[in-house]
Amino acid sequence: MKKLLLLFLLSSSTAYAQRNFTIDETVFGPSKFAPKTIYGIQWAKNMDVFTHLDQSYQQLIARSAKENWSEKVIANADDLKAALNKVITTEKFTLRGFPSSYKWVDTDHIKFQLPTEKTLFDITYNTKTKSAMVTKSIPNGLTNAELNTHTAYLVGSNIEILTAEGQKIQVTKDTMDGIVNGSDYTHRQEFGIHKGMWWSPNGKQLLYYRKDETMVTKYPLPQWDARVATVNYIRYPMAGMKSEEVTLVVFNTETQSYTTLKTGEPKEQYLTSVTWDPNNEFVYVGVLNRGQDHLKLNQYNAKTGDFVKTLFEEKSSTWVEPQHELIFLPNAKNQFLYQTDKDGFNQLYLYNTDGKLIKHLGYQEVIVEDFKGFNVAGTKAYYVGATNKGLERHLYEVEIKSGKTTQLTKTNGVHNATVSPTGKYVLDQYSNLTTPNKIQVLETKNSQSKSIFEAENPFAGQINLPKIEFKEFLSPDGKTPLNARITYPANFDPTQKYPVMVYLYGGSHAQLVTDRWLGGVGYFDLYMAQNGYLVFTLDNRGSDARGRDFTRVTHRNLGEAEMADQLVGFDYLKSLPYVDKENMGIFGWSYGGYMTTSLMTKHNATFKAAVAGGPVIDWKYYEVMYGERYMDTPQENPEGYKKTSLLDKVDRLKGNLLVIHGAQDPVVVQQHSMDFIEQCIKKGIQVDYFLYPSHEHNVRGKDRVHMYDKIAKYFDLHLKK
Repeated sequence: MKKLLLLFLLSSSTAYAQRNFTIDETVFGPSKFAPKTIYGIQWAKNMDVFTHLDQSYQQLIARSAKENWSEKVIANADDLKAALNKVITTEKFTLRGFPSSYKWVDTDHIKFQLPTEKTLFDITYNTKTKSAMVTKSIPNGLTNAELNTHTAYLVGSNIEILTAEGQKIQVTKDTMDGIVNGSDYTHRQEFGIHKGMWWSPNGKQLLYYRKDETMVTKYPLPQWDARVATVNYIRYPMAGMKSEEVTLVVFNTETQSYTTLKTGEPKEQYLTSVTWDPNNEFVYVGVLNRGQDHLKLNQYNAKTGDFVKTLFEEKSSTWVEPQHELIFLPNAKNQFLYQTDKDGFNQLYLYNTDGKLIKHLGYQEVIVEDFKGFNVAGTKAYYVGATNKGLERHLYEVEIKSGKTTQLTKTNGVHNATVSPTGKYVLDQYSNLTTPNKIQVLETKNSQSKSIFEAENPFAGQINLPKIEFKEFLSPDGKTPLNARITYPANFDPTQKYPVMVYLYGGSHAQLVTDRWLGGVGYFDLYMAQNGYLVFTLDNRGSDARGRDFTRVTHRNLGEAEMADQLVGFDYLKSLPYVDKENMGIFGWSYGGYMTTSLMTKHNATFKAAVAGGPVIDWKYYEVMYGERYMDTPQENPEGYKKTSLLDKVDRLKGNLLVIHGAQDPVVVQQHSMDFIEQCIKKGIQVDYFLYPSHEHNVRGKDRVHMYDKIAKYFDLHLKK
C-alpha cells in the first residue's frame, strides 16, 4: 500500500509539474498555448440570432435571444459536403470541417468560398433545405483578386479582368520596367492603402492605381542562392530623392474605355482615401502633398476624369495622415463619415458631398480604431475605440443625428464586439491582463450579460508563468502619462538581484502595452523572464493609440522625445533594490533597433549589452513616404538629420552591441547597418554583427528560433555573472 501511495504521489507531482518555455516555443508557443475560443461567430440577418462553429468544427450552432442564447444545431459539415458533391462534379475538394469564413446572406442562406486545386468557387448554401449552389467560379490563386460582377486581378504589373461570362480582358499591357498597375504596394502602403483596385458599386467600372516609378532609384539586394551571386533590384525612393508618380485610371468594362482622373500637379503627390460615390458617378480622392502637411479631399467625375471640387482641406504644421476611405451613410447617399485626428484624436466627422461639416461625432478622447457599421435603420453607427490612455478598447454607439455616444462594453480590457441587427444586443469578445478570452452577450439598454464562453488559462498546470504588472510613469514634459509593463523573473524573490532586459519599439503605429491577455507580452519576453531576467517595456510618446499631440512631438527629431521617455523608465528600474543595475540589456527591432542603438550611443551609461535588429541608422537612407512625414527632407531639415544620425556617434558606443540584419531587407536596407559597422571599424570600436542572408525585414519561421536563441545567449554571456 505504501509503495502504491508513493507511486501515486510521484505520478501526481509529475503530472502537475510546471516547466519553462523551450526556445522553440518563443516562436511556436503562441499557437500551441493560444486560449481556446469559438470560431465563425456571425450575427444572422435581421434577427437577434448569432451563429458559430462547435468545438469539433463540424457543426454550425445558432443561438437566439428568444431561447436565452441556448445552442441549436442548424447545419453540419456532412450535409454540406453532400450538397457540394451535387454541384461540384468536375473537381475534387476537401472539406475537413464547416467553413468558418461563411457570411449570412438572408435568414436561410450563407455564402463562403471553397478552393480546389484549380478553382475558387463562390458557394451559397441553404441551411433549411440543405442545398448548395455555385454562384461564381474563378481560377484559384489569382493575385490581388477583386471580385464583383467581374473579377479583376494582377498578372505581374498588369491588370486582367475575367468577366462573368468567362471572357478575359487585358486591361493594361505595360512592359516597361517601373510601370506598375493595380498594386496595393502604392506609396509603399502608407496612408492606409491596402488595395490598388476598386470596383464601382454597380460592378461596371474598375478604378486602379497606375504607378510610374521609372524615375525612382534602383536599389540592389544581393542574392546568395546561386554559385555566382546575382542582384535583385527594387525601386527604393530615399528621403529627399525622386519619388514615384501615381495616377488613378477608370476602366469601363462596357465601352472598354479609359479615363485618367485629372489629379493635377505636382506629380509627386499622394493619392489616398480613394472612394467611389454610391451612384457610380464620382470618385473621391484625398490628394496629399509630398510634404504631407496639406490634404485636399477632391471630387472627380468618373466619366470624364474632370476635377469637380475640393470638399475641404486639412493643413498642419507637422503632418496630415489620412488612413481611411470615406464611409457613405446607407440611407443618405450624399453624406459620409470621415476620420481624422485634426482636433486631437482620430474620430468621426459627418460631411455632405458639398463639403459641409454636419457634425463632429467624436466622444471625449476616444480614438476610433475599427468602424463596425450601422444599424438596420442607418441611424446609428458603431466602432471600437481606444480609451483609458490607450490601454483598453471598447465598443461605442453613436446616434448620427444627435451625436449622442454610448459606451456599450464596460469591463476593463480589449474588446472586439458587434451589435445585433436590431441593435438590442452586443456580441462581445474580450480579454484583459488576467482573462484569457471571454465571449458574452450584452443587452444594450441595461448592460446585462449572458456568458457564452470563457477560456481557461492555457498555461495552468503546464507552464511556469511569470508575474506581469502594469506601471504608469510621467513623461519629462510633466503632463503626459506613459504606460509600461514589467514581467518579473520566474519564482521572483525581492531579496535577490536580477539582470534586466528592456524590450522596446517606440515608433509610430505600434503599441506594446495594452490591457489584453498577459498585457500583450511576447513569448520571448516570457522566456527571458523564466530564465531569470526582469523584462521591462514602455510605450513612449510617438507610439500609437494616444492621439495627435502624443505623436507629433517627434516631428523633425525622431528618437529624442522617445529616448527621454524611456529614460524615465530606466531610472525607475535602477531605483529598485532587486534590479542588478550593472547588468541591464536592451533589445529592439526596426524602429526599436534604432532606439536601441541610439540609447547605446547617446545615453551610454545604462546598458551593458544590447541587440539591435534591422536598425535605422541614418534617416537619409530611409524611404520617402514614412521618413519625410516625420523628418521632412534632408534638404529641409539638415540639423534634424544630423542630430538623429548615428553614423557620427559610434565613438560614444559603450557596452556590447549585437546588430542583426536581414540581407534581403527592402524596408530598412542593409546599408544602414553596414555603414554603421564601417564607422565602428574606422573608430576602432568593437561591435558584433550577424546577418540572415535569405530574410527580409523580419526573420521568420524556424530561423526565428535561431535568432531568439542567439539573442538569449548574447544576453546570458554579458549579463549573467
